[in-house]
This record gives sequence, structure tokens and C-alpha cells, in this order.
Amino acid sequence: MALIPSTPERRRAWWTAGVAGMASYLDAGAIVTTGTALVLYQEPMGITSAQFGQLSGLLTLMIGLGALIGGNLSDRFGRRRVFTVTVTLYAIGALLLAAAPGVGALYAGILLLGFASGADLPPSLAMIAEAAPEHDEGKMVAFSHVLWMAAIPVVNVFGIIVGDMGAAGARIMYGHLLVVAAVVLLLRLRLPESPLWTRHAISVDTGAVDRTSLRRLFSRRWLPTLAGVALFYAITNIVANTHGQFSQYLLVNVVGTDVSTASAVSLIGLACSLAASVFLMRIVDTRFRMLGFVLGSIAAIIACLVPAVVGISIAAVVIFGVVYGISGIVSGEPMFKVWSQELIPTEHRSTAQGISIAFARAVAAAFGLVTPLIMDYSAELMFLVLAAAILVSGLIGLFWVSRRPQVLRDEKTEIPADAVPAADSTRRSGR
Repeated sequence: MALIPSTPERRRAWWTAGVAGMASYLDAGAIVTTGTALVLYQEPMGITSAQFGQLSGLLTLMIGLGALIGGNLSDRFGRRRVFTVTVTLYAIGALLLAAAPGVGALYAGILLLGFASGADLPPSLAMIAEAAPEHDEGKMVAFSHVLWMAAIPVVNVFGIIVGDMGAAGARIMYGHLLVVAAVVLLLRLRLPESPLWTRHAISVDTGAVDRTSLRRLFSRRWLPTLAGVALFYAITNIVANTHGQFSQYLLVNVVGTDVSTASAVSLIGLACSLAASVFLMRIVDTRFRMLGFVLGSIAAIIACLVPAVVGISIAAVVIFGVVYGISGIVSGEPMFKVWSQELIPTEHRSTAQGISIAFARAVAAAFGLVTPLIMDYSAELMFLVLAAAILVSGLIGLFWVSRRPQVLRDEKTEIPADAVPAADSTRRSGR
């Protein structure tokens, strides 16, 4: 029978969730900042349209590659060690971008920033779940998405303030990421290693676990879980990525509104998503989780069908933004974050996340290549495609992923009493 954690233990868990969860803030910050900063750098540095596309694509590619590599390294060498290195690389990348003398330095900085951002996500999410008290794992993992969402308005405010400053404005925006990364690095140095990973590391030392083999992850026991989680995330992320990257394109080029109006519509949807993220934290560890997931999936499909059926207008797009902003949280990416912690064993948890994130980013990037073409042909058709994607991901989540056996809480009930001291000693020895 699990013990009820004391108030100090719960506070420490929330502290870990906040410090480790800043990986999500830094990830969103890198994406949104780069989208604005490259525009500010474009004229002073003479960035061509081809270079602009290459730099944007490089960021997406490196985030996926970083998640793939960082996740595996985290399972091999520990959550704390890897996410300390990754946030250091992130700070170096932000410094390069803030001080960049020319386009060549932008390529180097974005390569580092993207790789570090992606590599930071799997160990950070694993640390949150493994340090959380029982029955609070989903809530604390979902909190990382609140931090992801919070980065967007912060960066947008910076964009408003420095938007007329040219290259100096871009340097200030990347300087913000540098400062945040430096503070996060200092705070992470105080975090102990995950007790679950520490127990796994001890098993490796005693020969009980084969560290060099991934055969267990790709065995009949775990491959269905990995495939289900990865497919769910990749398909649901098509909708989220399209909404995030192309909503202003739709409003300006299809609806015919101006950039200011498009930005206001985006802010309304963002506010709804933030509120929905807090709501998800309240239900994700309760019996109402899957009810919320099903209702959220249905609402998200309806949100897509509104502009597809009634036609593209500012009112239809606003309705889509508000309804999807709420329902897409309860039935989308945050659920991937929760399931990817609960359903994969500690020795492969970060590796599985890295594979899933890399796969989802690759799918989103590929779909993004044809998205403007589909919109130009028929925006209504695009929303029908998005509705179909939500239907498929919802069915995968309901009938496949949610029915896989949970392992995280079972692992926690087996932790020996000296696991936490062992974690501390591992940290001190620099394991």
C-alpha cells in the first residue's frame, strides 16, 4: 500500500516539476522567439528567403534529433546529468544567436539551440513523473504544458516591445532565453537524481539489466505501447502544428484580415488553452480523465467542422480557435506527455519519448510542406483533413493507448526505502 506523501515531500515534488518542467518553457521559447527574431535579423543581415526557410527547418529538425539522442542518453546516464548538459548547450546556443555577427553564426546557434531544446524534453518529463507522489504524476506532468503555453505570451510581449528595433530587438529576445536558461541551470544543480532511475542504474551495475540493448523496448511486450503512443502524438500534433504555424497565414491570406486582427484571434485561443491546461491538471489523475478525453476529441472535431461546413470567415475561425484551444489540450499533446510516462518502464522511458517526439516532428514538418498548397486550393478541405486526424488520434487514444497496462505506479511501489539516499549519493559522486 502506498504511503501518503508528507507536505514537505509534496513541495519538493512540485519544485522538481517546476525546475525540470522549464524544459517546456525553453522549447516553446526557442520556437516562438526564432519565428520573430529571424524577421528582425532579415534585413540587417541580408537573410534571403531560402536561408530563412533553411534556418526555420533546421530548428525543427534539430529539436527532433535532440529528443531522439537526449532521450536515450538520459536512460543510460541519468536524468539529472543529461538535462544539466542540455540546458548548458541551450544557453550557449542562445548566446551565439544573441551575439551573432552574421548569417553563419545563426546556423550554428540554431543548430545548438534546437538540439538542446529537443534533448532537454525527455529527461525533464521523466524526472517530473518519477519524482511525483503517487496519483499526482499526471497533474505534475501536465503542469509542464502550462509552462510551455506560458512562454508564448512572454515572448510575444518581448516581440511587441522590441519589434521596431531591428537586429537589436532580436538580440534582446535571444538574450531573454539566455537569462532563463542560466537561471534554470543554477536551479537544476540542486536537484537530486530520480530515485527510479537510480534503482535502475544499480540494477545495471549488478548485471540485472542489459544497458546496451534496446531489444526489450522493441519486443512484443513494449512495441505496441511505443507504437500507439508515437502514432497518437504524431497524428494529433498534425492539427496542433497546423493551428500554431498556419493560423495567421489562414487569417491573412484566406480570410483577408490584417496581422493585428490575426494576432488578437491567436491570443484569444491561447488564453483558452491556458485555462484548459489548468483544468486538465485537475482531472488527469481522476476517473474523469478518459471522459474528458472523449468529450475533448468530439469537441475538437466539431471545431474543425465549423469552418469546413459553414465556410471560411473570421467568425468561423474564431469559433475554431476558441473551441480547439480548449478541447485540443484535453485530448492532445498533454495526454501524450502523461501516457509516455505512465506506460513505458524506467529503463526505456526517455528513449521512447525521444523516438515519439522525433517521429511526430518529422510528420509535422512533412505535412507542413503541403499545408499552404492545400489551403490555397481549399481551406475547407484543410479543416476536413484536420477533423479526420483528430478522429483517428482519438480512436488510437481511446481504444489503443489508454488500454495499455500502466507501469509507473507499479514501479514506485517497489522502490526500496533507501532509494532516495541512493539517488543523493549518485548525484554527489557525479554518476
